[in-house]
Amino acid sequence: MKNALLKSLALSAAGIVATGSASAQDAVVYAGHVLAVPGEGYLTQQTITVKEGRIVSIQPGYKSGAKGVPVIDLKNAYVLPGLIDSHVHITGENGPDDRIKGFTDSAVDTAFDGAAFARTTLEAGFTTVQDVGGINDSVFGLRDAIARGAVTGPRMRAAGQSISVTGGHGDVNGYSSPVMKLFTGTNVCNGADDCRRAVRQQVKEGADVIKITATGGVLSNTSAGLEQQFTQDELVAIVEAAHAMGRQVTAHAHGKGGVNAALRAGVDSIEHGSYLDDESIALFMEHDATLVPTVLAGATVTGWTNEPWLPEASRKKAAIVGPLMLDMLSRAHAGGVNVAFGTDTGVSRHGENAREFALMVEAGFTPEEAIRSATVTASKHLEMAADIGTLEAGKYADLIAVTADPLKKITELESVDFVMKDGVVYKDLN
Repeated sequence: MKNALLKSLALSAAGIVATGSASAQDAVVYAGHVLAVPGEGYLTQQTITVKEGRIVSIQPGYKSGAKGVPVIDLKNAYVLPGLIDSHVHITGENGPDDRIKGFTDSAVDTAFDGAAFARTTLEAGFTTVQDVGGINDSVFGLRDAIARGAVTGPRMRAAGQSISVTGGHGDVNGYSSPVMKLFTGTNVCNGADDCRRAVRQQVKEGADVIKITATGGVLSNTSAGLEQQFTQDELVAIVEAAHAMGRQVTAHAHGKGGVNAALRAGVDSIEHGSYLDDESIALFMEHDATLVPTVLAGATVTGWTNEPWLPEASRKKAAIVGPLMLDMLSRAHAGGVNVAFGTDTGVSRHGENAREFALMVEAGFTPEEAIRSATVTASKHLEMAADIGTLEAGKYADLIAVTADPLKKITELESVDFVMKDGVVYKDLN
């Protein structure tokens, strides 16, 4: 990945692509079809005026801009708001070398890998992401470097390390005792008071949102199951501590006992939700919580059940959980659960995030509903709706374009043709 980053930097230096420090630009965009607010249909033949990285106006017809302001011709394209992925792991990608990289790579190595993945993600049309699990220094450092323009990538909201119980998903498992003792972090907690401490420590370290592992997980090297791992009083303590410090809580949760316990404790969202049932759906509605389904991760791990590099405990769990995800999302959608687009990319390959759309449509979403989940809904979920999620005056000039109608063929979004973030073009149609 470091070679990919060096190649990327070399191209930038040659002027072939926008650099990480590219400043916001003024522009006039002629858009043939604009899904300005997904869920409300297309506007046609519009002029989008961009100044200092934000949208000034969207007007019918093709209007002239100020003298010297470049015109971007997307008359034959379909223009959408920049996409948002609510669940990524930007600094890594699962594969055969996962376990050894934990020993050989420093936080700096991981951050550099993340920089390469961040560019790939942006060029795939995802202008904003939420990272919900990684090394604190790597993830927070990359987030901040992107924000100040030193690195090219999507804007990020980041959780850093997941809060976990001893021996749970998110702890260090499957190594010798001395190694596990050495690598156990401040994110591991036991008992309500200790869990409050872990939350406060993550906020101190720089977390924008608190991620907890409310149940076991597929890729942790342990046979501890997929059900609830925190006690109810620990869950309540986590939510209270996080909310008191102005942070939302999102819970990795597969087993329905863990899903329902987390919702009763007041978490703001559930990642995965594999075994959710009618009671879960009622709790989602009661607590106004959001589901981030990550069906792409389920499809990905289903294909790994015979991979020798995956530990046996994980292969067994992948065979169980992966096939459940599509039906889970179908039930949640039918039940009216608020769904924000999220993929768990890092399990799947970076840059392929948009494959989740076709799976959502297979689960019963219309193409426009699926796109709305990755724009309007996700922007609210990430508490950024004032700045992103729709194409409106005053918001960041984050927009993408494809040359065929994604409402007729959602897989068009798997190959985005044009990307602008903050008024800077990172991928040009021409």
